[in-house]
Amino acid sequence: MHALQYEITLPADYDMDIIRTRVATRGHLLDDFPGLGLKAYLIRERGAGSPVNAYAPFYLWNTPEGMNSFLWGAGFQGIVDDFGRPEVQHWMGLSYEEGTAAGAVPVAATRERLAVPEGVRPADFVAEQLARAAGPGTVASALAVDPRRWELLRFTLWEQEAPQAPGDRFRVLHLSAPERGELTRGRHW
Repeated sequence: MHALQYEITLPADYDMDIIRTRVATRGHLLDDFPGLGLKAYLIRERGAGSPVNAYAPFYLWNTPEGMNSFLWGAGFQGIVDDFGRPEVQHWMGLSYEEGTAAGAVPVAATRERLAVPEGVRPADFVAEQLARAAGPGTVASALAVDPRRWELLRFTLWEQEAPQAPGDRFRVLHLSAPERGELTRGRHW
């Protein structure tokens, strides 16, 4: 599994209905994309629990071929054409779990980033984070790592507004999940 996200920060007075319309008219295009476990079409809105307006899709890929087909194909080129080329963040998958609300359509998401502390065995830190159970209302949760920066990422989809979970909060506008059932559950090593 590979986790991928790009976040496009938009002006403070940006009409976020433009993004809502974009997702409503184009979101379904990845509903059957080969190699895609899931894509959460996410936004943050300034003044609604966020300091900025942003469009920040988050992906879990089952295959590198699917991810590459998206990045080098028409899908990502549409983002580049409309917003410029954003920095694409990428993490190696460590685990994936379905939550207690796995059958629900998610309305919120959280993204928690944790630095793997110096002087701590990375495997011990990861094991400690894996032991943190997802709370009630969790649709799905993934743990991934960027070993270049030693940053651990916890991404969680929620059935309702996210509880007081740590991290950045997003609203889910649409979920494409063509191969969600094929995402490997549990530890990925």
